[in-house]
Amino acid sequence: MDIAIGELSQRTGVKVPTIRYYEQVELMPVPPRSAGLQRRYGEADVARLNFIRHSRELGFEVDAIRELLTMNAHPDRSCADVDLIARRHLAEVDRRIERLMALRGELDRMISECGKGRVGECRVIETLSDHGKCAHGSH
Repeated sequence: MDIAIGELSQRTGVKVPTIRYYEQVELMPVPPRSAGLQRRYGEADVARLNFIRHSRELGFEVDAIRELLTMNAHPDRSCADVDLIARRHLAEVDRRIERLMALRGELDRMISECGKGRVGECRVIETLSDHGKCAHGSH
């Protein structure tokens, strides 16, 4: 298979500028060029870009994806390092969920304390103006 960047984009759902970015940050290899200097891609590029897209959808950072791709190139290696990367990411997701739940609780509290009166007496505005009035102190 020998496809142009536009078709690669269509087949993977990754926009052309994002593909170019992935080449810049070395997640994607620099592709060979046609006689007309067009980038040309093959099946391995489609598979790699799908891996990158799915990893990004799951929230993995570029550096973690780079590590995973490097490990993926050595299929006989132990997957302990892959597991470690996934566990670190899961811990970060759990921290984000915890922060979002605290944020949700604070917003719910502010809204429930709202007197539905005037802006000058609004509990939401008051709390946003003075962080000390938040129930959880800091977010």
